Amino acid sequence: MPKLSDRGFVIDKAVFIPSIIFLMSSVLLVLALPEASDAAFADLQSTIVANASWFYVLVMAILLFAVCVLALSRYGEIRLGPDNSKPEYSLFSWLSMLFAAGVGIGLMFYGVAEPVVHYLKPPIGEGAAVGGVRQAMNLTFLHWGFNAWSTYAMMGLVLAYFSYRRGLPLTLRSAFYPIIGDRIHGPIGASIDVFAIVCTTFGISTSLGLGVSQLNTGLNYLFDVPITGTIQFALTMGIMALAAVSVALGLDTGIKRLSEINSYLAISLLCFILVAGPTVLILSGALENFGHYFASLIPTSFNLFVYQDTDWLGGWTIFYWGWWISWTPFVGIFIARISRGRTIREFLIGVTVVPTLFVVLWMSVFGGSAIELIQGGEQAFGDAVASDQPLGLFLFLDYMPGTMILSVLSLAMIIIFFVTSADSGALVLNMMASGGVDDTPPLQRVLWTVIIAAVSATLLINGGLDALQTATIASALPFSFVLLGALWGLQRSLRSEVSVINVRAPASFDSDSDTDWQSRLKALLKEPSNKNVLTFQREVVLPALGKFATELSNNGVNASVIDSVSEEGSVELMVAAGDEIDFRYSVKLAPQTTDSVVDIEGEALALPLEGSTSVTEVHLRDGSASYCVWGLTESQIIGDVLAQYEQHRRT
Repeated sequence: MPKLSDRGFVIDKAVFIPSIIFLMSSVLLVLALPEASDAAFADLQSTIVANASWFYVLVMAILLFAVCVLALSRYGEIRLGPDNSKPEYSLFSWLSMLFAAGVGIGLMFYGVAEPVVHYLKPPIGEGAAVGGVRQAMNLTFLHWGFNAWSTYAMMGLVLAYFSYRRGLPLTLRSAFYPIIGDRIHGPIGASIDVFAIVCTTFGISTSLGLGVSQLNTGLNYLFDVPITGTIQFALTMGIMALAAVSVALGLDTGIKRLSEINSYLAISLLCFILVAGPTVLILSGALENFGHYFASLIPTSFNLFVYQDTDWLGGWTIFYWGWWISWTPFVGIFIARISRGRTIREFLIGVTVVPTLFVVLWMSVFGGSAIELIQGGEQAFGDAVASDQPLGLFLFLDYMPGTMILSVLSLAMIIIFFVTSADSGALVLNMMASGGVDDTPPLQRVLWTVIIAAVSATLLINGGLDALQTATIASALPFSFVLLGALWGLQRSLRSEVSVINVRAPASFDSDSDTDWQSRLKALLKEPSNKNVLTFQREVVLPALGKFATELSNNGVNASVIDSVSEEGSVELMVAAGDEIDFRYSVKLAPQTTDSVVDIEGEALALPLEGSTSVTEVHLRDGSASYCVWGLTESQIIGDVLAQYEQHRRT
């Protein structure tokens, strides 16, 4: 379990210490044997491509199918959190953050380059052939569309569900709960998080290192900035300094604001190119190409080029599938963190459909316009893009009005995308190393930006980025089994839960010898004071739940009562159910319409402000049961608990 140190750091020592040791050892090994490690990982990647391509394709297809089924099924109504919870972030902020963490930077580099390369160098046949544009855009959409985002969506959904519905930590180990149960809290769970931290750190570090190299190339093209190790080191430190400030400010102030700013910039750039370019052709092509992509999604997704002599698949599709899957721990955890309160349907549509539609429009505007230039006679431009893909965007902007302004704007967007990837990565790494806690001291979050910067800069200057990038992509193979196992566990849990969605045991409070219906009526009509309500919680509710828990324990059932009357005014009964859904019954002070503070035994207790007007509201595991137990006797409350528990056991 995470421990709070003297400095205020919240650290899970079983995860943090092994992660740091493994990171340092791996970096030193790669630096000591750069050629050997590069060759070893390259051989591993080649072996995977030669023997497991079919498996990667199958996994991606299964994940996409699962997303479609879950989004359209009755499970889509389940909320990622209590039933009465609301989304923490607005739709625009949410989409901005998940897009920036997911593939934002990739679109800047490959929005022009990839469609051009597929057009000039298709997997089969001659380049620039008739119908080549449609094929080029179809392949680009395949790599950046529904399939890619379904991996993030599924991992994010699994983690969000088990964290917000089952109370598990928001770390990768929680995805294994349906498989290994409570053992996720032991050494096995710790080793899973260590593996995730190491792979995530290497993935972010190598992407940052390679991205800095590409950024240096862009600066050289625009401003004749020399391409040197010193310049790249300075760029790395500058980007990570900004990321450190962002992550120190926190999710709401830093990461969210930067993501929103970049979304506005991206939309502005997109609209300008759309208007400045062949607008009608772009829009017509986007619609036609998306229709072709959607109609051919199944055969294209399963195309392994088995009967064609080409090595295109390993260099493109399988590379992408490996990269997306290897990034699922990082992006999945981050998306889960910002998605509390949304329904499963809203979550899946938001994470898969909306980004895909934006990708289609972006690739159509930039890639489609670039191909139009080639068809108009600018063959030299196409050859230059194909030979130096990271420069594709800047070469393309040379043909637009206001070239320098657009290029500087693009550089700013690239830097911000790097920063948002780095700060969200640092946030996720910090969460995994602290047992799922994200409300940690700013210095602790900054520590992970320092680690990422150190790994990136060391490998950038001394070599080894390619080796670790290959190793990161190769890690997709074991992560594929994690995704499939998590998917199996998720559907198993959803199936057991769906029977109780919107089902409540009737609030029938049988009369007893202690009170009659007239007394009950008087209690309902009387406006209770805050002190009386809290006294009721202490003297009636707490003993009732305590007796029920004692009786369960006497019958071999693990039950406990949490007394939070003094702190929050609530009492909760928890009944552990192993691999099944735990039973929870709590009586909470329902939010009031006016600010109120009550003095209890010399301590001031503030009551909430908004919500229902009932004063002692029953809550079950998935949220408010929408009724009040104020004025009931101890035996009546026991009867209500029994009714709810019986309903829980039956469903």
